[in-house]
Amino acid sequence: MASPYIEIEVGGRSVRVSNPDKPYFPDFPGRALTKLDVVRYFLAVGDGILGALRERPTTLERWPGGVFEGAKLSTRQDNRGDAFYQKRIPKGAPEYVETARIAFPSGRHADEVAPTELAVVAWAANLGTLTFHPWPVSRPDVDHPDQLRIDLDPQPGTGFADAVRVAHVLRGLLDELGFQGYPKTSGGRGLHVYVPIEPRWDFTQARRALIALGREMERRMPDQVTIKWWKEERGEKIFIDYNQMARDRTIASAYSVRPRPNAPVSTPLRWDEIDDVSPEDFTVATVPARFAELGDLHAGVAEGPRHSIELLLEWAERDERDERLGDLPYPPDYPKMPGEPKRVQPSKARDDT
Repeated sequence: MASPYIEIEVGGRSVRVSNPDKPYFPDFPGRALTKLDVVRYFLAVGDGILGALRERPTTLERWPGGVFEGAKLSTRQDNRGDAFYQKRIPKGAPEYVETARIAFPSGRHADEVAPTELAVVAWAANLGTLTFHPWPVSRPDVDHPDQLRIDLDPQPGTGFADAVRVAHVLRGLLDELGFQGYPKTSGGRGLHVYVPIEPRWDFTQARRALIALGREMERRMPDQVTIKWWKEERGEKIFIDYNQMARDRTIASAYSVRPRPNAPVSTPLRWDEIDDVSPEDFTVATVPARFAELGDLHAGVAEGPRHSIELLLEWAERDERDERLGDLPYPPDYPKMPGEPKRVQPSKARDDT
């Protein structure tokens, strides 16, 4: 029987972990991982997870029943899942849990958790949070992103090795732009690359810059890269998800745990190792030792120089002027945006004509 609770000290605060022996990953190879195992994992990578979240409005992906066969994550259409996204601060949160007020595309507002200390991460893990989804903004200015997040998303027929091939070409492009990019595993089959940017541009402009970068990658790797929004058009390529820079779109943070049986972790990488690793290498059980040896490979995302996206915006203007390449579709829950093309998948559009 699971014990009722224990108290652990985190940064001078006492954090309660209820039912610490509750299996969170019952099918983890070797032995089940418990809630306390997950909390201890986050403490072991504390500087890293806090560096990824500090003062950023953060959606909590909560799995209070753990990750078990058949467990489902709630969606907008079906809120009866075993897990859910918490976009507003939970009721009864301790006084040390601070928030940031953000605006959704609908115009509604919410006060989201904005971690300022490691005790907040431990508290959230006790609530079943495995994956933290921070916005690419900081609490002092929630309308101007300070990160350009490049999501290399393998489509059916492709995998991690394909994402790595694209990442090498992307790194060369970033070098030409004078950008420092920081790669990490997604926790699945893909790769994420973060670029710190000056918080001078709004979400619309940052998204436009990412579209321009994606189009340049398409030109350089036409048989391997796509920025087509509709899945039916992508083919067996790596999709650069430009809508990750739209307002209220987030990526699992570095050091977040993903809800799969082997408890994979979205893990920062060195550029010189991306050919030699596999996403399966990085789990709750293996990442703490790596972190103790290498430290936070994404520290530069928060502490390094920030780059201007002016050249990418010039590329966007060039594409619009010379190639008549305008905006691309937004996610389906967005209001119709200025300049956006018709938001209907091509096969259905043809059926209507």
